[in-house]
Amino acid sequence: MTLTEYITKCSLGKQIFIINGLDEVIRQQKAIGRNLNQLTTLCNMAKVSFVNLQPLTDEYAKLNQMLTELLDRKRWSS
Repeated sequence: MTLTEYITKCSLGKQIFIINGLDEVIRQQKAIGRNLNQLTTLCNMAKVSFVNLQPLTDEYAKLNQMLTELLDRKRWSS
């Protein structure tokens, strides 16, 4: 089964939402992931022994809030 066939089969009979503004959220999530990977690498190399992850978790919480608001807006506008 090709990817297109799989996506088509999974999508049939389901409501599909198009959410404007998601590009920025995805960009920020990727940036957080890259930062976390860099920190993990430095920790594994023993170049860093302590990392304050509070700013990272705060930013992640903001992104989750943005996603929730986008989804809620889409649900209520449909």
